Amino acid sequence: MIKKNTIQVKVGNIHVGGGAPIVVQSMTNTDTANKNETVKQILELWQAGSEIVRITVNNDAAAAQVEAIKKTLLDLGCDVPLVGDFHFNGHKLLQKYKNCAVALDKYRINPGNVGKGSKRDNQFTTMIQIAIDNDKPVRIGVNWGSLDQELLKIMMDQNANLPNPKSANEVMKEALVRSVMESAKYAENLGLAKNKIIVSCKVSDVQDLIIIYEMLAKTCNYPLHLGLTEAGMGTKGIVASAASMGYLLQKGIGDTIRISLTPEPNGSRTQEVIVAQELLQTMGLRSFSPLVIACPGCGRTTSTFFQQLAGDIQAYLRKSMLNWKKQYVGVEEMNVAVMGCVVNGPGESKMANLGISLPGTGEIPVAPVYEDGIKTVTLKGDNIANDFIKIINNYVERKYKKVNGK
Repeated sequence: MIKKNTIQVKVGNIHVGGGAPIVVQSMTNTDTANKNETVKQILELWQAGSEIVRITVNNDAAAAQVEAIKKTLLDLGCDVPLVGDFHFNGHKLLQKYKNCAVALDKYRINPGNVGKGSKRDNQFTTMIQIAIDNDKPVRIGVNWGSLDQELLKIMMDQNANLPNPKSANEVMKEALVRSVMESAKYAENLGLAKNKIIVSCKVSDVQDLIIIYEMLAKTCNYPLHLGLTEAGMGTKGIVASAASMGYLLQKGIGDTIRISLTPEPNGSRTQEVIVAQELLQTMGLRSFSPLVIACPGCGRTTSTFFQQLAGDIQAYLRKSMLNWKKQYVGVEEMNVAVMGCVVNGPGESKMANLGISLPGTGEIPVAPVYEDGIKTVTLKGDNIANDFIKIINNYVERKYKKVNGK
């Protein structure tokens, strides 16, 4: 993988691009006017590992609450950067609610939704000038669901007059890239520093996203926000996001990512954060939490005990990381194997930092445990799960250095 050379932009206390680690971000789905619910969800996303959180700022009631939301978060020890998501009326809200403009760490501007006709440039200029006055970065983000229709029509008409016209889909992809690049250059001409600009071109088709971001990467050195918009629910959204973004990240394209999953009814918004982290971690790009290696199960593993144990251990590791990351250096890189029978169990367990090989159907009811490739103990009885968790805790205390040597 070759990391694309991009400018570095500071968003609050987070660096994006310029060789900085790829940043995980998310977005709330609460009504921002409801301060308490919005603060609650931001805290959940931040505790799950979201390093930047975007909130909707769509009306007076929402804009009026932003300063209070920021202050409450800081009072609770949460310094996650907040991004204001503006469409249609952002120029008015940022002018009217100056405290909102100050409290936000970044503004997200969609050129296709800034305004129409002669109003577009004035309204875009207003938002950029407010960003300059408050020393804030912006993300200029184009979506194909809200692409500048005037630009698209011009490009479609030009294409129709060519001897060998391109397909409408090709023209649309080019229009997306042109829209974001022209807007970014215009922002620079207005006085916004280059190291205050992040760009994105989001679509919901995997192949189109790949092509568009390859075009963007060749066109500019602004940091790129990567995301498959409207990815969908459940496994469809996860697979589509991983397929598209995994390919681009492997090519060094992308400086900050969001997995745009539609939550299940009453499902946790934090799932998109966990998926983003696991995508980066399984690709070896960053480490966030110890991961569990577990076999899929087969006819040798008719008991579901190992499946339950694998899930419980993964949940325990992720929960424990909230404190471990404050106490130990490098613990997020630990691998734990929970295997279900003798075929691959001992081998996989030996290759992990910690591994347990549970008995399969008809095997002796004992579970050997391996630490750094060496068998250290054999567990048996009804308390295997708790015994293994104790072994994990002891291993972490012994093997990982304390933060600041304390």
